[in-house]
Amino acid sequence: MNTKLGKYLLVSPILFLIVACAGLSPLETQNAGNKIITQNARTYSDHDNLANHYDNLAKEMAAKAEEKKESLEEYHNHSYHYGRQGQDFKSHTTANIRYYEEAAKEASKQATFHHKVAAELLKREYANKPVDSLGQPSNQKIKAKLNSDSNNAY
Repeated sequence: MNTKLGKYLLVSPILFLIVACAGLSPLETQNAGNKIITQNARTYSDHDNLANHYDNLAKEMAAKAEEKKESLEEYHNHSYHYGRQGQDFKSHTTANIRYYEEAAKEASKQATFHHKVAAELLKREYANKPVDSLGQPSNQKIKAKLNSDSNNAY
């Protein structure tokens, strides 16, 4: 009896760990990582990289939605191949299309936001540059002659 309890106590934490890890889909894991990256974005290049990432993600989700729409069209055209399970396929595919379209919209919104932030940071960065870094020579000296005579004043 004691060995069975020991085996149970040894296997149960491993089983709980496997179940907990299996619950997260790769997309959820990626989104959690993106939240951390988004919170740490401070510079123009950070936001530009995030905007490009979300643009790519939106394209990827739109492509997956199109792929699922083609599958749905296949189900409609050849429903006699799928029998009773065809209705399940149709509803599941419709749900997937809805999910991918929403994910594409959200990624597009995020990309637009990060493009705006990057543009604003670039403007600020450009406005805060010293004069010599804007292409104007810094070795020019301004000479002014001040007359201390009050008689010559206009």
